[in-house]
Amino acid sequence: MRWRDLGGEECSVARTVSVIGDRWTLLVLRECFLRVRRFEDFQARLGITRPLLAARLRKLVGAGVLERVAYQERPLRHEYRLTPRGLDLHPVLMAIVHWGDTHLAPDGRRPLLHRHKPCGHLFDPVMICSECAVPLHAREVTVEPGPGGGSRTPHRAAEAEPPSPRRRARRPGATSSG
Repeated sequence: MRWRDLGGEECSVARTVSVIGDRWTLLVLRECFLRVRRFEDFQARLGITRPLLAARLRKLVGAGVLERVAYQERPLRHEYRLTPRGLDLHPVLMAIVHWGDTHLAPDGRRPLLHRHKPCGHLFDPVMICSECAVPLHAREVTVEPGPGGGSRTPHRAAEAEPPSPRRRARRPGATSSG
């Protein structure tokens, strides 16, 4: 599989990686969520070359993740704002932040803390089931073929395997010890 062909794959991970899957793009997105909007500010904060930054911003605008908006007429200057599609990447960035805080922060010392404005508390991001609101854990999730998958969908046969009959079904709301 070639890097430039990822966007055409029948895999949501591959298609997403084709848009946000390089280190500079993820760092640009981090800055966007920290409310950085102007080219010079991205460049100063990231230490990225102008051509590389311009290419990443162009790619994000082309993918509908950012929009380019004029903020000054003379001379004409633009800033970059997250679109609704871009804002939908917030949980992805929060998951990366949480993983980094959990596994890579020296002595557990997080570089940034996140506060939920409505309740006022510091928080850790948690992914929950959209149906029962119970936190999701990798060992408690299975995958099944979806309507958008075809014969080229990675691991399609493995995804369709029924659960082992030896594994007991969990009661809704039961917690996992690991």
